[in-house]
Amino acid sequence: MLTIFFDLDGTLLDSQSGIISSIQHAMISLGAEEPTADELRGLIGMPLPYIFSNLLGESGDIGSAVDLYRDHYTEEAMFDAMPYEGIGEMFDELTTIDARLFIATSKPQVYAQQIAEHFGLLEPVERLFGSELDGSNSDKTALLQFALDEIGEDPAKCIMVGDRQMDIFGAKNNDIPNIGALWGYADHGELHMAEADMLAGAPEEIPEIAYDLLGIET
Repeated sequence: MLTIFFDLDGTLLDSQSGIISSIQHAMISLGAEEPTADELRGLIGMPLPYIFSNLLGESGDIGSAVDLYRDHYTEEAMFDAMPYEGIGEMFDELTTIDARLFIATSKPQVYAQQIAEHFGLLEPVERLFGSELDGSNSDKTALLQFALDEIGEDPAKCIMVGDRQMDIFGAKNNDIPNIGALWGYADHGELHMAEADMLAGAPEEIPEIAYDLLGIET
């Protein structure tokens, strides 16, 4: 049976507007220079402490920045997003072959669960795996290892679909074949340099690429 893990932000959901506004809010509240949307786009999908360490420096008040971000995000920006065109069609095809589908996101599960439910993304998936508010499982390698242990699947029979290099590295570190989503937030060439096993230009391409990657005949 085909088992696929999907990243959330930048893969299933175009959520950059809410994430960017929340980062900018945190930076302004701390009296720091407001980064532009273009400057922040390449950081989307990274754990928040990494993002704010990058913006404020290692000596910056990272904890306060994360708290300010979360306050703004949950109160004003959490649902400022939209599923990518073609996601519904992709899920429709995959569910016709009874594939096991999961979401694996570095976003805290308490938020990711609400967001995925709001946009109807929980209906086709068996379970959502996210990080904890204390940062546990925010690293994709640890998250996918936890998910594999929970579902009891052979990693060689699974696929990770994600738009950033940490999705690809997390998959490779767990011996999971992987597909890079070119429509997401990665900088130009990032997924090529991460040596993703396969690349997809649109969500509708995922089923056929997944079948080919695992040698499944349809």
